[in-house]
Order: sequence, then structure tokens, then C-alpha cells
Amino acid sequence: MKTYTKPSDTDLHKTLTKEQYEVTQHEATEPPFHNAFWDNKKPGIYVDVASGEPLFSSLDKFDSGTGWPSFTRPLEDQNVERREDRRLFMKRTEVRSKHGESHLGHVFDDGPAPTGLRYCINSASLRFIPVEKLEAEGYGRYLPLFKNDKDDSKATSTRAVATLAGGCFWGMEDILRQIPGVLETRVGYAGGSTNKPTYQDVSRGDTGHAEAVEVVFDPSRVSYEDLLGYFFRMHDPTTLNRQHNDVGTQYRSVIFYHDDEQRQVAERVKERVQRSGKWDRPIVTEIVPAGEFWTAEDYHQKYLQKHPGGYTCHYLRD
Repeated sequence: MKTYTKPSDTDLHKTLTKEQYEVTQHEATEPPFHNAFWDNKKPGIYVDVASGEPLFSSLDKFDSGTGWPSFTRPLEDQNVERREDRRLFMKRTEVRSKHGESHLGHVFDDGPAPTGLRYCINSASLRFIPVEKLEAEGYGRYLPLFKNDKDDSKATSTRAVATLAGGCFWGMEDILRQIPGVLETRVGYAGGSTNKPTYQDVSRGDTGHAEAVEVVFDPSRVSYEDLLGYFFRMHDPTTLNRQHNDVGTQYRSVIFYHDDEQRQVAERVKERVQRSGKWDRPIVTEIVPAGEFWTAEDYHQKYLQKHPGGYTCHYLRD
């Protein structure tokens, strides 16, 4: 078993950035949502940026909405120390690396199952090792954690993509990202003719693009059909080029299908919703082939996580 030790202060100054040094050595806190790993969903492990000792796994990472990487438990419990912290005139539990003695963050008892814990960790305290580099970087013993019993290509066999548009992409993304089985989301522009459109271009309403959300999901946990069920509940599919106060072709309702199977499912779900009687007017949702998806500017991504209480006209209807 490899041993890990804390480098000298001279070496730490050489190998760490200023922020990494201040966080790990002086208990500083990085800003939420503006750090390396708060939204990282790639499979792999997180190690101490100073000592390299294994600390957390992507398998235990979850979206806590805080803007910092959050985990339900350590990868190696013996590498994590917990200490009482009263620095902010309140009692908290600080988390530090055992061998590197780095400040990592804090642990709280408001996390999800199975542990009920939330390890709220600074990205600056961590270095991420993706699955494909575990062996090369000396962490090959963790590879079995990411193996599927029947199929070693789990990462590709349990991921599918849906592209949906139904009004302002902020509100849609905020609902979609919380659906169990959704792995990743990003907002952008789809269905238009202009290359590399900006928000200013699309907002004019003459590029043909719709504000859209690209959704990466695990079909074994949520089917494409169920995902479209959520889609038809989170917006009004009967208003042409409009969602509440947002007016223009960029706010139209569209399902961009990626293959013929998705097309068939979309048509079936649309017809079922139309027959359900939940809407008094005809559903105008377009079902068209997915073309180029242009990622929107960074400030639009996870907007309502960064700005709680910000504008949205989306909600899930019964």
C-alpha cells in the first residue's frame, strides 16, 4: 500500500497555486460556483492536491446546490480526519486529509441517503483523476469500482442524450437537472441556421434557434418516454413561440430527436398528452431532427443555482 506524506512548505509554494495554498494551509474558502469541480460529473476519484492521498469518488458525488463539490462519504475513511471548528462563532466539523494535513472543507448532517452526510469540499483542495488515467497515475486499485459486472463499457452504455426546448432555458434546466437519472445538463441554442450564435444573436429572434437544453441521462434509471413526460409538464406546449412573458421563436416548444426511435417515442407521447384533455388547445410542439447544438455562454449555465430566486416561468404541473 502506497504511503502519503505532507510535502515541505517550500515544495507546497512551488506546486500549489495561491488559492490552493491558502485553502489547504490556511483554511480559506473558495467562492461557490466558481471553482473547478462543483459541476464535474466525469467518473473518477479525487485526491489531496498536496499529498495525492485518495479522498473521494465520483460515485459518491451529488449535486447539493451549494456550488461546491459534495460527497456522501469518503473513498478512504482512514484518509479523512474530522475536527471541531468554532472559527465562525458556530460549531462545525472541519474535514482534513489525514496524511497531507490539508484543510478540505466541512461535513454536515443534511446529505442524502445512504449516509445522510454532506461532505462540502473545496475544489482547490482536490486533484481529479479520471477513470482512464487511474492506472497510469498509480491508482489502478480503484478501477474495479467503475466496472460494470456485465459490460466494461458502462460509461457509454448507460448514457443517452435528449435535446428539448420549451421557453427560457434557465427554468427548464433547473427542473431537468433534478430528475432522478439525469446525469448532466447544459443550455444552448438549437434548430437555427447561424453558426456559433450568441445570446444576443438568438434574442433577436431571426436566427431560427430555440433556447434549448441538452440532457445526458441514464436510460436504466429514467426512460426517454418518462423524460418527455416531465417535458410536457414543465411548460405550456400549446402557446406558439411563447412561454408566459417570453415571446419569440426562440421560445417555441421543440423536441429535437437524435434517432428514429426517439422520433417515434416523441410522436407517441405528444399524441397521448393531446388526448389526455389536460390542454384545451392543440399542442404545437415541433418534433424535428437534432442538428448542431451550440453551448450558451457560461453565465447562463446552471443560472438558477447560481442565482436562487432568479426569473423562471417553469414549474411541474400535475
